[in-house]
Amino acid sequence: MRGIHPRLKLPALIFSNHPFAFVQRQSTLEILLVLGVWFLVSRSTRRILERVHYLEKFMRVCAWCRRINYRDEWIRLEEFMQQGFDTPTTHGICAACLQKQQEAVARSKKQRKNVEKPE
Repeated sequence: MRGIHPRLKLPALIFSNHPFAFVQRQSTLEILLVLGVWFLVSRSTRRILERVHYLEKFMRVCAWCRRINYRDEWIRLEEFMQQGFDTPTTHGICAACLQKQQEAVARSKKQRKNVEKPE
């Protein structure tokens, strides 16, 4: 074993005084750094995509009238429950309730302006 090591000149191959050895070691470190960053980014991206897929499974429920948005159609909660779906829910607002709320906000702003105006 003692004779093999000096004959291979392993330390000279790894830590040689050849000018390209430093460049090779530097490029190897750069590749390892890029691979490390890629691994972290891909792992984070995968976790974010898993979270998005999880959240996309939720059904939207109108917080005002409790209609369910199912296949781009707002149906009453009772109709939805009769179909027997086992799906987690979250809140949203249907188009009809959104319009009602926008009209109420507009009326409120108009009343506020009328009260603030001195006559």
